[in-house]
Amino acid sequence: MTADPAPAETDAPAAPRSARGPRGPYAKSTERRAAIVDAAFEVFSTRGYRGGSLQEVADRVGVSQTGLLHYFPSKRALLRAVLERRDSMASGAPLDASPDRDFREGVLRQARYNETVPGLIALYAVLAGEAATEDAPVRDYVASRFEGLRAEYSDGFRDLEARGRLRPGVDPARAAAGLVALWDGIQLQWLLDPEGVDVEQQLRDHFESLVLPD
Repeated sequence: MTADPAPAETDAPAAPRSARGPRGPYAKSTERRAAIVDAAFEVFSTRGYRGGSLQEVADRVGVSQTGLLHYFPSKRALLRAVLERRDSMASGAPLDASPDRDFREGVLRQARYNETVPGLIALYAVLAGEAATEDAPVRDYVASRFEGLRAEYSDGFRDLEARGRLRPGVDPARAAAGLVALWDGIQLQWLLDPEGVDVEQQLRDHFESLVLPD
């Protein structure tokens, strides 16, 4: 990710000190920390956690590896910060407060949003692949995410079932697990062929196979 361009110079008077953001060493430290997380996000999304090195992250920011470790004492600590950034970015999809909408609209909206955030899908896909090994630092994160999504989508399908909307024979828990698997797989295909794979439409088709029409 690149930094925002510097604001153009104007003749307007400077803002009072109290109205400005943090200044001095604290502000610089916060900015440097954010720059390191941004660089690590890019490195891990292209090379993975194992393949990405602290030295490469440091080089992108323009600091020494020792300087980087001043902000993040270990590679795992940096990974935690990157995952927090990833979750914060993923939560930016606009909300729809309409009571007539069910969870399917939220899924489709999130799918559209994910494609607009550079690196968001790539980072998750790369790290999820690494999570298959027992000693992977991201294993617990990915497992917890899967568990949370299955629970959330199970509730969504149960709500549809209670309203008589699920097709006969559809089990909410299995439908939820299938949705998670489909979404992850389709996103991976989209990374390889963004012009040829329509994630949102694939998800719509999947929902139509499980849910009765309005």
